[in-house]
Amino acid sequence: MSGVFLGTSDFAGVVLEILAASDQRPELVVTLPDQRRGRGRKEQASPVALKAEELGVPVLKSGNVNDEEDRARILAAGGEWASICAFGQLVKEPLLSELPMLNVHPSLLPRWRGAAPIERAIMAGDPETGVCVMRLVAGLDSGPVALREETAIGPDEDFGSVSARLAEIGGRLLVEGLAAARRDEITWQQQGEDGLTYAEKITGEDRQVDPARTARQVHDQIRGLTPHIGAWLPLDGDERLGIRGTTVLDSGPAEGEFADQEGWPVLGCGEGALRLDRVQPPGKKEMDGDAWLRGHGLP
Repeated sequence: MSGVFLGTSDFAGVVLEILAASDQRPELVVTLPDQRRGRGRKEQASPVALKAEELGVPVLKSGNVNDEEDRARILAAGGEWASICAFGQLVKEPLLSELPMLNVHPSLLPRWRGAAPIERAIMAGDPETGVCVMRLVAGLDSGPVALREETAIGPDEDFGSVSARLAEIGGRLLVEGLAAARRDEITWQQQGEDGLTYAEKITGEDRQVDPARTARQVHDQIRGLTPHIGAWLPLDGDERLGIRGTTVLDSGPAEGEFADQEGWPVLGCGEGALRLDRVQPPGKKEMDGDAWLRGHGLP
């Protein structure tokens, strides 16, 4: 059946691929315009644009879907329902009422509404997360939920593995939700406000490791930002050591101090310690912590 999918991120690209392989294949994909990325600051298409081109689905790169021209093209694509996932723009009236949309959101709503739900869930040490498919409304991720599925977060899982699993779940639930909506057989459940939290966008401050926190808290921070953003520890001389993987230890050196433990660098925290399993020194590629220690020595 014809329809429209709105999305931009890598996560949304996985959802689109699953959707396109189903009988809910979209007629049109809407994404953000090309943006300058990387060290060369060259213009690059969004992950969803690249995936749509690979799949042979027409693409509209829209700077504002609420503009009359882009809105008209979206409505002309047809379909009684559209779908949206990690799009990056606010859909406003009248489009919001003219074309009902199912929104794929990777959290157990109302926990972690907002921009960075997967990162925030991991950084908070949540033992579980999930995906909700809800009706898009004017409020931030506050619409009624049609489908939800939970999944455990392993104590050492990072963003990469959790996000990949949630994207697969999200694609499957979206196919199911669109089919039910088009049969007029969907059941809505209001979210309520109990357990409401907001997943604010990740800032530079969120990336800096503070050894005064517990080893477990720092470990959760690092895995929530790995591999796509990255946490870092300030060193002498204004250098920053990227930390990509750690192991929580019951004890170690004093808070903020380093020790060599069986050839591996260990950082003391406010409670417990962290063995630095994977690091990224300034200006260098990621490497094992023991290799860094042999070449660098203790800070």
